[in-house]
Amino acid sequence: MKNSIQKLLLVSFVLILGISACEQPYLPKPKAYNRIDLPKPAYQALPDTFPYQFFFSKYAELSRDTFPKSGRYYINLFYPDYDAVIQISYKDLKNPENDFEKLLTEAFDLTMKHNTKAYSIKESLIPMRNRQVASIADLAGEVPSQFQFFTTDSTTHFFRGALYFNTANQNDSLRPIIDFIKKDAIEMLNSFEWKY
Repeated sequence: MKNSIQKLLLVSFVLILGISACEQPYLPKPKAYNRIDLPKPAYQALPDTFPYQFFFSKYAELSRDTFPKSGRYYINLFYPDYDAVIQISYKDLKNPENDFEKLLTEAFDLTMKHNTKAYSIKESLIPMRNRQVASIADLAGEVPSQFQFFTTDSTTHFFRGALYFNTANQNDSLRPIIDFIKKDAIEMLNSFEWKY
């Protein structure tokens, strides 16, 4: 009888040990990012009422910038599905109040204001179809504006844009949307033309 109790205890111990060995310790799962389904790019022409022309995304809503200090040709391209906006400003360089060198300095200064929070700022020049170039700045890190650009003919027109999100999400979780809208901005610059 003693032998059978010892065998029973041994078998029970082995079973308990085997069952407990199969369990893995609980580890909390890291936070996941939302699944983002992006549509295929599609573009439409800007209305004829501006001194510039380009194609912009069909997923963006065009509106005039209503900020009190906005100029006549300031516009917003709002992406309602992503709560993002490309804010666009335009300055007529024939107006004596609009100094080319000052506008150029302001454009670079506005980008550099993000330097304290940016992991990196990659600036580059891209050729445009109208035989001009655009200066673009791609910013990484928890910055308010992840992509900025400007182009000018240096005598008549100065055009600047910046991408902003109206959300508290971290930029690494927004990366697919940032890249999607950035491609739209590049298409906008590739189709860009001055009208007069």
